[in-house]
Amino acid sequence: MLAAIVLAAVTASPLPRDVPLHVPPPDFGVPATEGTARLRNWRGKPVVLNFWASWCHPCTDELHVFVRADRTFGSRIHLLTISSEPHDVAASYLRLWNIDLPLLEDVDGSISRAYAVPPIPVTIVIDAAGNVSFVSEGETNWPELEAAIQADLPPAPLGTPVPRVLR
Repeated sequence: MLAAIVLAAVTASPLPRDVPLHVPPPDFGVPATEGTARLRNWRGKPVVLNFWASWCHPCTDELHVFVRADRTFGSRIHLLTISSEPHDVAASYLRLWNIDLPLLEDVDGSISRAYAVPPIPVTIVIDAAGNVSFVSEGETNWPELEAAIQADLPPAPLGTPVPRVLR
């Protein structure tokens, strides 16, 4: 019995079987100033997706990590938070706390279902080639997310200084 439990734990997938590592994740549309942008068209830069909700304490506790990622990496990444709450609930929360992060309201839950998101929070990093490279189920932290993003950033051209963040 114990061997079966250990085997199940060792072979457990880090992401639901619908979104395995090292392959493109499910595509979806993101409202943009000129219509709808598709996730698959964001290739060339790492993409950070964070599934969260305003009622989820670990979710709201980790929002500062995404604010830091946005400030640290800026236009070198695409960052998107996704909430399946009713319209304007998550957006109101972000406004209330003066948190400026891109938000996609997945009111019908279709994106969360496509990604087979287990209990939130879930963070997914997609590399510049468009493949899932990192998954965090539960609250993520800065060192973990920073390392995942850094691993997926294209190398800086020779002769160009790498931006440094003072801590």
